[in-house]
Amino acid sequence: MQRIPNFLSHLLKLVVVLGIVGLLQLAVAQNSGPVQDATNQSNITTEPSKIATQSPAGSPEQETSPLTNSSALVIGSGDEVEITVYGAPDLSGRTRVSADGNISIPLIGYVRVAGLSSSEAQAAIVAKLRENNILNDPQVSVYVKEYNSSGISVAGEVAKPGFYSALGPHRLFDVLQAAGGTTDKAANKVVISHRDQKDATTLSISKDPAEMAASNVVLQPGDTVVVPRAGIVYVLGEVTRPGGYVLNSTGGITVLQIVAVAGGPNKVASPGKTRLLRRTENGFQEQNIDVKKLLRGKAHDVSVRDQDILFIPSSAIKEAMNASALIGIAAGAAIYRVPF
Repeated sequence: MQRIPNFLSHLLKLVVVLGIVGLLQLAVAQNSGPVQDATNQSNITTEPSKIATQSPAGSPEQETSPLTNSSALVIGSGDEVEITVYGAPDLSGRTRVSADGNISIPLIGYVRVAGLSSSEAQAAIVAKLRENNILNDPQVSVYVKEYNSSGISVAGEVAKPGFYSALGPHRLFDVLQAAGGTTDKAANKVVISHRDQKDATTLSISKDPAEMAASNVVLQPGDTVVVPRAGIVYVLGEVTRPGGYVLNSTGGITVLQIVAVAGGPNKVASPGKTRLLRRTENGFQEQNIDVKKLLRGKAHDVSVRDQDILFIPSSAIKEAMNASALIGIAAGAAIYRVPF
């Protein structure tokens, strides 16, 4: 009978020990639980940012053009900006950046924004508002209504040379179209100069769709696009189609080739008395060329250059036309593009 109380005593001690161990485990679980939850929550909240900022190598998201990123456009003198201070309409409004790069805001005075992006300008205004104890937690928005300082200059053989805003389309052909397109005297190439870069880029303009797509590059604020003038040879006088002929080739064009493009001498022409006027540093020099012998293969063909004037007179007119008169005629001649 004495063994039963002893057994119950040992059993009671075992229950007490197991109860203490259970309480200790519960306490440990409660202490570690918040840390685990916070860790998991941190992982959940940071993971989307990783997804938003990282993309597979070579994906389009990685290769963002400077012109599609608003931070590439910086504010400059003459730009018009719209400032919104939420909850403080008296501090909001439109203004134009002064020549020294500042804007004026009521109660805080001048803030320098030249050379800053929109987000950087917002931060500068917020700092000024806090510095002057105007607002405790200012919320500011800066929107550039008109960029006058970060545009693209277009010059040369275009219909409307000038300065074009960097807002909107920024590809080469879009900007050329905004400038009215190229003139009849334009070369089949453009020269693009980039801000802060010494070397310019020359691109050929082709009618081939694949080559056109490759040439339609993205332009940057501050770029200068120059469409150079093509070489032109004028064929005047008694030919089927007198006028100026744009040379797309870099060289190797001859008198016979350019006369053939102009339709050749007409019935009243005197090709044996053809004159070639060539512009030099000392003015125009004149050379007599017997096109009749060239046509018969009895004389060597002659290469032509930019600004050359080839004049084939009429056999019925005995009086020679002077160089000044020929230059005047060439200035008003129709312009044609040749296929070489």
